[in-house]
Amino acid sequence: MATGKIIKALSGFYYVLHEGTVYQCRGRGVFRKRKITPLVGDLVEFKAETVEEGYILAIEERQNELVRPPISNIDQALIVTSAVHPDFNSLLLDRFLVLVEAKRIEPLIVISKLDQVADEVLQEMENYKNLYEGIGYPVILSSVNDSQSIDQLQSHLAGRTTVIAGQSGVGKSSLLNSIDPRLAIDTDEISASLGRGKHTTRHVELYEIAGGLVADTPGFSSLEFGSLQLDQLSECFPEFVAVQDECKFRGCLHNKEPKCAVKAGVESGSIAQQRYEHYLQFVEEIYNRKPRY
Repeated sequence: MATGKIIKALSGFYYVLHEGTVYQCRGRGVFRKRKITPLVGDLVEFKAETVEEGYILAIEERQNELVRPPISNIDQALIVTSAVHPDFNSLLLDRFLVLVEAKRIEPLIVISKLDQVADEVLQEMENYKNLYEGIGYPVILSSVNDSQSIDQLQSHLAGRTTVIAGQSGVGKSSLLNSIDPRLAIDTDEISASLGRGKHTTRHVELYEIAGGLVADTPGFSSLEFGSLQLDQLSECFPEFVAVQDECKFRGCLHNKEPKCAVKAGVESGSIAQQRYEHYLQFVEEIYNRKPRY
């Protein structure tokens, strides 16, 4: 018996990576009876007579999992946003960050296409970089053929399992191709992470890139907050978490309550006004969400 990681699931087979070799395995019947589906990213115990004849015997506890794409044990999300075409959208970036934080996945922000912008936009992106780095998020400013940003990105990918998120056209596929030209991803066929467009990947697969594993699916296909509760939302804003113990009321929603440390931080400038406004928009969205039965 050995331990490995599922790197691909296709047509009832699970492909398990163990010490550099991939074993084709089936799941035990007991998984079906218990309605357990092995996921790409799962750490599993398996037994194999040959590389094509193996069985998964047990699945280790997952540190996290996503529904779309179906993948588990993710270390980080590479959130790609562009400075232009499409224009930088801080509200969408904050939405991605909340979704990632809610799953306890570390974000890595990449702002692409900086070679296509005027100096004032470049300065604006530098300001955003400073803002998000001040919160604690790593930010990489990227241009075409910029070896420095590629080196930075490679160092973040090494030894980790990464999923990619970002709207259509921000340059996710170009970024991966520049890291590892062997991928040769057709940039015209990669769709939005929102699930629209030509890209119709039917399975999730982890590729070995820059010493780590990267999911081939273009990130999240749903940007709704789903099951996220109001009292969980502020936990997805690290700068709120840092001061929330100073709020007068336990369970403060940082909205209409008096003597709120988060609102005081916004007034003093230690918490960005724009981030707080986005938080209030998300509060409203969750509050007005239709119940699911």
